[in-house]
Amino acid sequence: MFSLSKRARRLTIAAAGLGALIALTGIAGPAVAGSGFPHTGTDKPTVVLVHGAWADGSSWDKVAARLQNHGYRVDTPPNLLTGVSNDAANLRAYLDTISGPIVLVGHSYGGMVITNAALGDKQVKALVYVDAYIPAKDDTVLSLTSAVPGSVFAAEPSTVFNQVAIPGADPKVANLYVKPSVFGKAFADRSIPAKDVAVLAARQRPLASNALVEASGEPAWRTIPSWSVIGKQDAVIPPAEQIAMSERAKAHTIEVNAPHLAMVTAPGVVTGQIEAAARATD
Repeated sequence: MFSLSKRARRLTIAAAGLGALIALTGIAGPAVAGSGFPHTGTDKPTVVLVHGAWADGSSWDKVAARLQNHGYRVDTPPNLLTGVSNDAANLRAYLDTISGPIVLVGHSYGGMVITNAALGDKQVKALVYVDAYIPAKDDTVLSLTSAVPGSVFAAEPSTVFNQVAIPGADPKVANLYVKPSVFGKAFADRSIPAKDVAVLAARQRPLASNALVEASGEPAWRTIPSWSVIGKQDAVIPPAEQIAMSERAKAHTIEVNAPHLAMVTAPGVVTGQIEAAARATD
């Protein structure tokens, strides 16, 4: 008798499931980015795009399409938004299903997550931060947001967030939704039509309040090369703080005239920075 390795068992199960699907449908559909099935890398690294708080994977659509058109495998796994350590652990489990080099990209709170998820992962060859937190050990979302003046979120929480209880959770922890009256001021500018901002606000995914004060661990950027995109009109993470964090991480940095959603308003620039990081993995 012999035993399969953990990865071999995953591949066998995935193959069996795919075979059953093909048998039932009679067709084999295209691979879906972010499907979560184990997959093999190509000559280019896999790009994993991690969204931030009050968002979902669709925030990366314009960048993902460009990268796919340029021949990259792109995954956009959901960020659970439950807290730094738990979100990082879930992302790390997802990364473990990927074979080959990875370029790991985080937007906003996603920067906290990738910094912790990538620690010690030899497959992650580059980190890219887009309008993102780039924490050092013991930094929190709250401490970095208020490090310098200028953030819309550096205010009394009741004026910024609507709180919703989480059934079964610690009563001190709540799901935070950005008030519709604040959402546009924080995330967008005039380059995003008001009707589109309203849709983004309506479908926002909440961030658990404990994520604001949970300390980050040892940062992966100390051992993994980093890149950064800084939106000069960012009203969530002040540009001055993004610059300071990028310099601390020795990140290859570019600035763009964009709000907090640079990947929406300047997808070409963001894609270019991700591809620069990918080329450096060769």
